Amino acid sequence: MNKAIIAASALTMLTTGFVATTAFAGAESKCKACHTFEQGGKHKTGPNLFGVMGSKAGSTDFKKYGKSLKAGGWVWDDENMKAWVCDSKKAIKALTGDDHAKTKMGKQKKCGEKADAIVAFLNTLK
Repeated sequence: MNKAIIAASALTMLTTGFVATTAFAGAESKCKACHTFEQGGKHKTGPNLFGVMGSKAGSTDFKKYGKSLKAGGWVWDDENMKAWVCDSKKAIKALTGDDHAKTKMGKQKKCGEKADAIVAFLNTLK
């Protein structure tokens, strides 16, 4: 492979990660109040989010999941996570198919570009 192509690919990956991390910085303090993000990090009020993308909802050893989330049958993909960070109270109902489903997590109101930035950041945690 051409060195220029390798360099361009590496730069793209670094830039994408930097942009995602930078864009997430505005929401980070709110998220850090309840979550940790490093591999092997401890749970806080909410679960550690390292590796959350692509995992089954409610599948970690976190002990404080609500009943609806613990029984969650969905995977945290981009679409589901964007809905969740925008309005977890509405998302839990849609994701479970249960109009009475509840979550302990409050509405984060991080929608649109803010949700995109959070999801991009979470996708880097692998």
